[in-house]
Amino acid sequence: MNVAQFVPEVKTIKDVYPEASHALQKQRWEHLLAKFEEKYGHPAEFISRSPGRVNIIGEHIDYMLFSVLPMATETDLLLAIHITPENSTIKISDVLPNKFPSREFHVPAAGGGDLEIDSTKHEWSNYFKAGYRGALEFLRRNGLPAAQTPPGMEILVDGNVPSGGGLSSSAAFVCASALAGMASMGVSTVDKKELVSLAIVSERYVGVNSGGMDQSASVLGLEGSASYISFDPELAAEQVAFPKTTPESVFLIANTYKTADKHITRPIHYNLRVVETTLAAEVLAKKLQLGPLPEDAGPLGSTLKGQKLEEIAQITEMVLHQNDGYTHEDIAEILEIPVERLISQYMTRFPIRAEKFLLQSRALHVFKEAARVVQMYKQLVVSSAEENPSEDVLVRLGELMNASQNSCKELYDCSCEELDQLCRLARSAGSYGSRLTGAGWGGCSVHLVSKDKAEAVKNAWMEGYYKKLEGLSEEQLNEAVVETKPGAGAVLFKV
Repeated sequence: MNVAQFVPEVKTIKDVYPEASHALQKQRWEHLLAKFEEKYGHPAEFISRSPGRVNIIGEHIDYMLFSVLPMATETDLLLAIHITPENSTIKISDVLPNKFPSREFHVPAAGGGDLEIDSTKHEWSNYFKAGYRGALEFLRRNGLPAAQTPPGMEILVDGNVPSGGGLSSSAAFVCASALAGMASMGVSTVDKKELVSLAIVSERYVGVNSGGMDQSASVLGLEGSASYISFDPELAAEQVAFPKTTPESVFLIANTYKTADKHITRPIHYNLRVVETTLAAEVLAKKLQLGPLPEDAGPLGSTLKGQKLEEIAQITEMVLHQNDGYTHEDIAEILEIPVERLISQYMTRFPIRAEKFLLQSRALHVFKEAARVVQMYKQLVVSSAEENPSEDVLVRLGELMNASQNSCKELYDCSCEELDQLCRLARSAGSYGSRLTGAGWGGCSVHLVSKDKAEAVKNAWMEGYYKKLEGLSEEQLNEAVVETKPGAGAVLFKV
């Protein structure tokens, strides 16, 4: 099932959340609108909403343009907004002002310079600026008169996607902000694919080599379905259901409470992996005499998308044989370019820190993980159409998730002991498949579990992990684990 073309404008929260959440979300939205009127002295005009996401499988391959299989979550980012057409000043506050101080800034008219974003500072309002700037530049390129001297906005934010938890709070913020910007400048129908494309670029304004999975899941999600998202030759999403087994399966998300903020650790983690995989593609192309790689939508302009996965994985093991890594000089020599050009072309836009680059293991993870995504997609298509699918299909899906986690740990080095421990405990208590979700290095894990074993898995975590963590509040214990169902994507709500 393909997604609708435009971001929906909903009239009630019943169009956004599952029935079990209606009462709680109604209270939350009413509180946001009341706080808005209390702060600004008049009602909000609309709410821009975009959810977080949990990636079922397909880790660190979206920026190499390989397909992924995430789903939107019920957790989300809300922006209550009033447009101020008399100026171009944006005032933004949060319902938690002590944690997120109020900010105010002016948006330059066309020709007056860019909206400045200092990506070297970990500043919460940068995420709004990034999404808004992406929308503004897109609308100016398309000649929208309102974007030349845009109206201002008064904004109040309420987000419940855990920051640094691997559920993509940053993409939720950027997508909601871009959507708000387009709506404020009079765009009545927002094309979902255009919103995703500009949001992918927007997050790079805060210094992250974002691949596109997070934004795609946040915008394109459909309640009750996971999204099989492809990026090449163009963005496409197909909704695919999980098999209706007896007992039914559920997803559990468990938070390590080890914060992994990729904006802080980017030079040695996230951005470094983007550089390593891009360089692996360039070195493979050179050694295999494929000629210059065509420029594509990857964050550094080139990938090995389009190769046969099984074949290229085998070739990678033979060709990229320096298991201890490649130095700057090694790579420059292979590519026949000066070291200075290597650094300026691949390591300057998004700075990194590394003495050696582990090209073989990073490339092997990407190719094998991409193959696992295709395998899971095919199994879901077949099994979800069956009238009475057996438990065996859940076992097979779980095996793919477990293999993904092992690859993230051994080849991509993006797991950590806390994630490994949650996965071990879950499997011992009956999980079919357990793996990290998000960039890794902390954050959350996702687990495919039969409904009748969910409590056993939760108890295993509580006794074997959470009760041993020092300093956790009662609230954190209660929020450590959630059962999730695929949620709806971005929406606009007119007050």
